[in-house]
Amino acid sequence: MNKIFKISALTLAATLALSACGKKENVPASSASEPAAASATQGDTSSIGNTMQQASYAMGVDIGRSLKQMKEQGAEIDLKVFTEAMQAMYDGKEIKMTEEQAQEVMMKFLQEQQAKAVEKHKADAKANKEKGEAFLKENAAKDGVKTTASGLQYKITKQGEGKQPTKDDIVTVEYEGRLIDGTVFDSSKANGGPATFPLSQVIPGWTEGVRLLKEGGEATFYIPSNLAYREQGAGEKIGPNSTLIFDVKLVKVGAPENAPVQQPAQVDIKKVN
Repeated sequence: MNKIFKISALTLAATLALSACGKKENVPASSASEPAAASATQGDTSSIGNTMQQASYAMGVDIGRSLKQMKEQGAEIDLKVFTEAMQAMYDGKEIKMTEEQAQEVMMKFLQEQQAKAVEKHKADAKANKEKGEAFLKENAAKDGVKTTASGLQYKITKQGEGKQPTKDDIVTVEYEGRLIDGTVFDSSKANGGPATFPLSQVIPGWTEGVRLLKEGGEATFYIPSNLAYREQGAGEKIGPNSTLIFDVKLVKVGAPENAPVQQPAQVDIKKVN
């Protein structure tokens, strides 16, 4: 999800207080020319130096990770000014603002970032909804695709012959979920195998869609955002108002013998309150 800005003043203050080298280049870059060199040195901590130097590097990585997360959320900082202030504080030199001024500056900064994040969230929600509606309109005309009264689209790829679930049943399924651009955000295979959960505890598109299948049946669900995560989105990949696609196989109505009933995954199908 393109989420609301989450870095708190307390978290950032704690980051600023760490006495370590926070240079960006200490974190392996993702450019095409660097991964091979980075992977060649990872794990060889002795090349960094003694224990104190290794700990300093570790703190730098930790700070760098936090700053990278901020950047990904749209809040960049000036690393030169950041390291200048940190060095001055570490050396016990006079700094250019009081604690009260620092708190005021941070509050203003965080308010500005929150406002920017809210606007970005709204823009993403609008764009995703328009893209999803266009996709579903085109998809509805494809062979084998049916649309229910709720707007759920589905295509049966294999007819089942077993029991058909109700909304109150526990089901065991195999699935893969992806966005309309093909990005896979979750799958039962990646999570270790078939998932078992109450059908009433998942997003509406799943509750309705799985009930269309019989045991052994397979289908693709095309779930509009209002039957999925709406403007809230979910996880790192499912943005606000995202239309979702799931390939689903209904393995069994009920839990397999000795298999625990699971909570729905955090990212894919868990019911939105």
